[in-house]
Amino acid sequence: MRKLATAVVAAGLFFGGMGVAVADSWHGLTMATTGAEFKGSYTWEPPLKKHGGFRVKGRMADVDHGDGHNIYLRAKVEGYDWVRVKGVQRKTVEINEVFFDGAVLQTKYVEIQVCRDRGSLRPDNCSPLRKFRR
Repeated sequence: MRKLATAVVAAGLFFGGMGVAVADSWHGLTMATTGAEFKGSYTWEPPLKKHGGFRVKGRMADVDHGDGHNIYLRAKVEGYDWVRVKGVQRKTVEINEVFFDGAVLQTKYVEIQVCRDRGSLRPDNCSPLRKFRR
């Protein structure tokens, strides 16, 4: 009887782990606007790992070298202000960020976009807002 119970528990852990592996798969993500571009992928972290956050990794590029403006990636997690990940003028930078809600074990909602920083007098231009729900 003990061996049967042990086998059932082991099988449950194995198949439960397979479910987490499927939930942790990467998906392609491309965003672009005038002068800025992001190409990469995203995934939802599993619960209890970095607050089950939204991980983004890829390359953010300043595609208009002559405009004199910087670029940035911005994200908003449910209930928090926008967070910026700054780029570099006339360069491509690697991004590997996790956006999460520190008050919960699993983040459920994130908005993200890439923008060109046009200074304080003119509004920034951004890609269409992408919304993700777990």
